[in-house]
Amino acid sequence: MKITKEIIHGCRTDIPVLKSNIMRRAIAILFSCLLICSLLTTCGKKELTDGTHTIQVTLSGGSGRAHVESPATIVVDGKSITATIVWSSPNYEYMIVDGIQYDPIQTEGNSTFKIPIVLDVDMAISASTVAMSKPYLIEYTLHFDSSTIK
Repeated sequence: MKITKEIIHGCRTDIPVLKSNIMRRAIAILFSCLLICSLLTTCGKKELTDGTHTIQVTLSGGSGRAHVESPATIVVDGKSITATIVWSSPNYEYMIVDGIQYDPIQTEGNSTFKIPIVLDVDMAISASTVAMSKPYLIEYTLHFDSSTIK
């Protein structure tokens, strides 16, 4: 003979019904947690609209002496984003991003370039400098932090 009843707190309860209620509550709690997590992650993301914005950019690599202005100005046009990179020196002749060479956009002041960017990834770039006795192509990494877009 199988026992299907149990006394819990003085009440007779069917064990299968009790297990079913516990399972329903566990599933409801799980779905509630998933909903809250999904709302929290999507609410924190900004919709990037076309136009001009600013963004924090970090530069690493090279000798450590060079830097770029941050925040940088970015222009969003559809799905493409370009950044204006202003170096701490007037001695950069060109930059290479994804195998494409970009020349300076001005001849006065510190070297300034417009380059395509990707947000929230470490972008490997190269920049040719003539600050030393002959031109050198130096490897750098740029990182554009989308959480800082204004």
